[in-house]
Amino acid sequence: MPAYIHHHDDIEPAFVICPSCVGLSMFVRDVEPHWSMAKIDFTYECADCGAEIKQTIIKH
Repeated sequence: MPAYIHHHDDIEPAFVICPSCVGLSMFVRDVEPHWSMAKIDFTYECADCGAEIKQTIIKH
């Protein structure tokens, strides 16, 4: 396994509901780990209206 791949078994993105469509779940469009691997940015997108939400998860 390459040295740059890190598994985050203890981090799960939250279930996100679209604020525009009210009730439809959003899917993860992009995942961006920070250089320190202590934080991960998730970008969610609604399949219906195209709204985007960014969420940062901090590893404890």
